[in-house]
Amino acid sequence: MEDKYIISELNKKNKIVFDFVFNHYYSGLCAFVNRWVEDRDVAEDLVQDFFFKIWVGKTTLEINTSLKSYFFASLKHRSINYMKHVKVKEEYGRHFKDNHKRVNESLIWEFTEPELVEIIDCAINKLPPRCREIFLLSRFEGVDNQRIAEELGISKRTVELQISNALKQLRIDLKDYLPLALLLYLLK
Repeated sequence: MEDKYIISELNKKNKIVFDFVFNHYYSGLCAFVNRWVEDRDVAEDLVQDFFFKIWVGKTTLEINTSLKSYFFASLKHRSINYMKHVKVKEEYGRHFKDNHKRVNESLIWEFTEPELVEIIDCAINKLPPRCREIFLLSRFEGVDNQRIAEELGISKRTVELQISNALKQLRIDLKDYLPLALLLYLLK
């Protein structure tokens, strides 16, 4: 049969012509698609879906090449799109698995409040004495920087520098124990 006649009859939903085309091309198209997707069942599904859309599709087929070229090109594109979809699903699966692993690992780092207080106290006690004194006055006793400077006989700038140094060191020492946002909140 000539391609123009077949296309015309497919557009008219001629069942006999459709069955002829399906039986004529099906196995070759499945083998072709299988080379792309490397899964015989998926290849058959893609080819069957392609023919299903030809049969129930509301649009008419407009083919400017041979019917064979159209079928193979269409199924090549469907195979490529399928593989892209598989890749996205695999990436999502890896991302989900990695996220799940991180969540499970973070559960290992759950602490009770007394344990966290002890860890924070230990980190504060590692600060140099003068730095620790200024930090405690500022953060735990609520004394403003100007008053600390006056009480200790140092400049306000020195107080600010000591507090900044303390915060930097505590962020480093406590990074494995608390999320950064919580550290910033606790140590601001």
